[in-house]
Amino acid sequence: MRQILFVILGTILVENFVLTKFLGICPFLGVSKKMDSALGMSGAVVFVMTFASAVTWVVNEYVLVKFGLEYLQTIAFILVIASLVQFVELILKRFIKPLYNSLGIYLPLITTNCAVLGVALLNIQNSFSFGMAVLYGFSAGLSFMFALILFSGIREKLETCNVAKSFKGLPIALVTAAFIALSFMGFQGMFAF
Repeated sequence: MRQILFVILGTILVENFVLTKFLGICPFLGVSKKMDSALGMSGAVVFVMTFASAVTWVVNEYVLVKFGLEYLQTIAFILVIASLVQFVELILKRFIKPLYNSLGIYLPLITTNCAVLGVALLNIQNSFSFGMAVLYGFSAGLSFMFALILFSGIREKLETCNVAKSFKGLPIALVTAAFIALSFMGFQGMFAF
């Protein structure tokens, strides 16, 4: 139980995919203007990261390694991720149309989100078991969700603040993201796994 807690807290706070590894910055900046779209994107990323971790682990162990095709990991993993994203896109388009419309171009971009591919590759690099790979993928999704929701809340507050004209919009968002990332660097060294 302790190791599970270390993986979850370590992934969310110490090794946050967005704020310390700087993976998944495109949707982080693009979808964080409104809390509703940030929540929707976060849910989609958590789902895709968790299931991509499970499926890519199985594909790697029982297909790629078994037949000596480890050099095809990146291509195989991207195909798995693209399939999962298409599934999420179909579900959202059919059942949650407003969320589908608010996510716009950022939903298909989960396919090329380096955080999703990064978690699949890190599962293999760290030699995680199936259970730990799924837990790490879920925790990585939560770390993305945590960073996106935190940043979205701050960006909504920034809209009402008196900011210099040259800093309005993306410049103040980038400065804010830098300060948030800097604060997360304070967690370095807390956990080591």
